[in-house]
Amino acid sequence: GNGSTGGSTAQNDELTVFSKRILASTEDVWKKIFEQNGLQYHYPKMVIFSDAVSTACGDASSSTGPFYCSGDQCLYLDLSFFSTMKRQLGASGDFAYAYVIAHEVGHHVENELGLLSKLHRQMDQCRSEAEANKISVRIELLADFYAGIWGYYENKTFKSLEDGDLEEAINCAHQIGDDYLQKSAGYRQIRAEAFTHGTSQQRMKWLKLGLTTGDISKGNQILSLPDNQL
Repeated sequence: GNGSTGGSTAQNDELTVFSKRILASTEDVWKKIFEQNGLQYHYPKMVIFSDAVSTACGDASSSTGPFYCSGDQCLYLDLSFFSTMKRQLGASGDFAYAYVIAHEVGHHVENELGLLSKLHRQMDQCRSEAEANKISVRIELLADFYAGIWGYYENKTFKSLEDGDLEEAINCAHQIGDDYLQKSAGYRQIRAEAFTHGTSQQRMKWLKLGLTTGDISKGNQILSLPDNQL
């Protein structure tokens, strides 16, 4: 990290405990949903890091922000990302953290359903980066939708949230995510689901659809609708 000491270890411990609690909650929810659909859910692993980390998707530096690597089915959470959120968001930070973790778990769900490898293959066949990015946006929006599905079942975390809080948390998370990605330009070569893409309006739309319906089948629209209707 940036070499700062002091109260940061206590905060890191707190974040680690919080992250594990949210992850455990996503496990309960997705295990149940998969079972209802006659499927088995394999839990993702989680690595919390503060400097650099080696993954099956390549090496990531701190300042990468949180990401999911399908190669080792692992969520990588960067503590400095969460500290930045805490500073910028204060009280609504807890929801924003939970959302970030649930979003990355959403990529694991995509992987478990066989969607991620299918979409990655489509991206590899694209003629231009712009075309590939359009698929990438769908991967991100689907993860937002799945984060919302988790929120529907874990609604005590969300009950008190006004729309404004929801939007602020999401925008802040993505803003920091975009900043992080710009700072670590070389990171783009890693094939991992990093935290970016999609307009905030699109993200809110699909997150809220998950949050209000809890209906996993509605996510199919994200893969089938034309770009201008997402």
